[in-house]
Amino acid sequence: MDAATIRELTDATPATRNRVVDFLRALAITVVVVGHWLMAAVVIRDGELVPGALLDLAPWTHPLTWVFQVMPIFFLVGGYANALSWRSARGRSQSYAAWLRARLQRLGGPVVPLLVAWLALAATAYSLGVPGSTLRLASQVALVPTWFLAAYVLVVAVAPFTLALWERYGWWTIAAGLVLAFAVDAVSIGTDRLLVGFVNYLVAWATVHQLGYAWLDGALATRLRRVALAVTGLAGLLLAVNVGPYPISMIGVEGAAVNNSFPTRATMLLLGMFQGGVILLAERPLASWLQRRRPWLVTVAVNARIMTLYLWHLTVMVLLLGLSLLLGGFGLGVEPNTALWWVTRPLWIVVLAVVLLGFIAVLGRFENPRRDERPAPPTWLAVTACVLMCGGLGVMARYGIVDADGVNWVWPLLPIVGHALLRLPMAARRPAS
Repeated sequence: MDAATIRELTDATPATRNRVVDFLRALAITVVVVGHWLMAAVVIRDGELVPGALLDLAPWTHPLTWVFQVMPIFFLVGGYANALSWRSARGRSQSYAAWLRARLQRLGGPVVPLLVAWLALAATAYSLGVPGSTLRLASQVALVPTWFLAAYVLVVAVAPFTLALWERYGWWTIAAGLVLAFAVDAVSIGTDRLLVGFVNYLVAWATVHQLGYAWLDGALATRLRRVALAVTGLAGLLLAVNVGPYPISMIGVEGAAVNNSFPTRATMLLLGMFQGGVILLAERPLASWLQRRRPWLVTVAVNARIMTLYLWHLTVMVLLLGLSLLLGGFGLGVEPNTALWWVTRPLWIVVLAVVLLGFIAVLGRFENPRRDERPAPPTWLAVTACVLMCGGLGVMARYGIVDADGVNWVWPLLPIVGHALLRLPMAARRPAS
């Protein structure tokens, strides 16, 4: 999308649009990208690449994750946007399957070239003798963003149902989600069954998503309610980490008995309440600021390519690390978490950002699928495509695409097949006689 188109979109923004929603979406993803780049504590020692993470090296950074773990904000914003979208579809008598197909096409389109590229890259590198362990680590790091996409697709798929619950029961649905999320954790942590904890990928994130419904419907319109939401979330977090089994860091730390983000824990819901309340307290000044052309132009530009930005930012980092290795470790000789390392972080981020912009320029067009005017698919087909996308993306986020036997083609192909199912020709249904 060129600069002229961005300017046209900026100028065509309707007066009724809540610009804060778009700004928070862009802000959240930008913070995630910069945070991932900053957390990479990689160094060359004795000619060997030694991977590491800043959170493991600097415990003082753990409390900062209460600010910089901003995925809850994306789900909050998603709730606002998806409620608007489904209500609009419902008002036009659009079917659930047609609505879900449109959402999946927009979310799944940008991930297909990423998966195809990694399949080709991994297969080629493996055939040239690159160790499988190296490729597995590289693909694991590069495909970390797919965990969020899997969780978000799942939450989107059930949005019509959760919105109906909200419309009928209101705040009781938030309370129930919080109780259920902690119940899942009690079983998962108490019995040491990690798989049980993955239920909270749906429960916890769907409940944060419902906070977006509350925002849209005015249930968080007053300052008092926003303060109450923030205080409740903060108090719950303080109790969880000081009395409960949860660590302070809202991002996984090596060796921690409990990981707040893998699988998603109830603490992420509390974090969403805390962050959501604080952010919404700033809604009015943010809305006023976003009436200015420049900040709104930047917001529109980021949102126009937000999925490409998010999905490719770690691939860019992995590729640059690989290039550095080929050049004898150029730029990777500084010991992480030292004064010199911190001084060089702005340069590190700028280089990554410049390269990423090049990728966005080439691959960003996949974020603009053509409007699908075909008849709606059967519901089972849309749901099957959703399951294939969530399953494949979720597994890859944990294990990458390379195992002991080489490149594993199954998991990357599942989302690709799921997306392809949505492109199948659909025959118009005959009206009932």
